[in-house]
Formats: sequence, C-alpha cells, structure tokens
Amino acid sequence: MNPPIVTVIDYGVGNLLSVQRGFEKCGAKVILTSNPDLIAAAERVVLPGVGAFPKAMAALEQLNLISVIKEIGQLNKPLLAICLGMQLLLDESTEFGVTAGLGLISGRVTKIPIDTANKNQQKIPHIGWNSLNPSHKLRNWDHTLLQDNAADDAVYFVHSFMAEQINQNNRIADVIYGGQNIPAVISKNQITGCQFHPEKSGKVGLKILNRFLLQ
Repeated sequence: MNPPIVTVIDYGVGNLLSVQRGFEKCGAKVILTSNPDLIAAAERVVLPGVGAFPKAMAALEQLNLISVIKEIGQLNKPLLAICLGMQLLLDESTEFGVTAGLGLISGRVTKIPIDTANKNQQKIPHIGWNSLNPSHKLRNWDHTLLQDNAADDAVYFVHSFMAEQINQNNRIADVIYGGQNIPAVISKNQITGCQFHPEKSGKVGLKILNRFLLQ
C-alpha cells in the first residue's frame, strides 16, 4: 500500500522541517514545493506559516500561489493551514496596517489584547501549552480533524495575533487566554486551520495530522 502524499507549500515563511517530520512520523510521503502546478495537482495540501501576515501574503503573491490556494479551496481538496497559515485563510489582517488575506474562511486577524478579561496585563505573544475546548456551538468534534482528540487536550501555541469575527459554523475549537476565548481551530468544507502547531504538540498533534491524512 502506497503511503499518503502531503504537499507542503514552501514559500519561505514556514516551519517546514518540523511539519515534514510530523507527517513522516505519521507514515506520509512529504513533498516540499513552491511550484504552482505541483500544488494544484496535489491530493492534499499544507499551508504552514510563521512571522508577519503582510510578508507572508507578499511571498505567496510573488510566487503566483494565491490563485492556486484559492482554487484548492474551491475544489474542496483537503487543505490544512498551520499557525500564521490559519490566519492567511481569513479575509484580512490588521498587522502592520490592513492586508487582504485569501478569503477562504470569513473572518479577520487582530492583535491579542494585552489586557485580560479582568483588566490585568498579560504576556504577548501567547507561547506554550494550552488546552483545546469545543466551540460553544459544538457538542463534540465528530467529522472534524479533532475527532480523535478529547476536550482539554493541550497543544503548543506561539502567536501574537488572533482570528476574530469567525462564523460559529466554522469555529471548531477555542483556547482560553487571558480569560478570552480565542479561535484555535476553524474549518470550512475540507479546509482546516489550526492556530497552534500540531507538529510540535506531541501525540495530541499527531492525531490531528493522522486524521488529515484520511481526508
């Protein structure tokens, strides 16, 4: 039986090695590429990302990848976006001014408030392990990439910006930081975005990557 193939978009703004190793632990063959034709023909695609939103979108545009990624979403191919990659799925970001995103899932990106719900100051960025909880509309994670996971499973976050104005139908899991619910997993059709790093989240994260390979 041939191993599942994962195509990871290499656009110079991602944690490629850890993503590659994570999927290889799950038994997948990983292709790292910036070639639009290879990405368009892929069975399943991963959009990683670390750093600033405007720089990432500029890199995708320079490599002629924006239309390709949008086409993947429109064709309902499995697409997993990680950390900054998740934020790129949204309509726009306010990081260093307003920058348009991919618009595959409705929402926008704003800075995590420095004040907690109790008006105390908190550390930004949000770094470290934190627990996932089903978004309030969901009773469970059946038929999502989290269906093998349990509420309160801890995953690894590193981010200063957060998604907001997400339609509740697209909101799968939240994380609480500073007393505020922050979208941690969003999804629409075959597109899933994780604000955290599943590839750095041990056995919990590998369950998510394995589930993606079954899409």
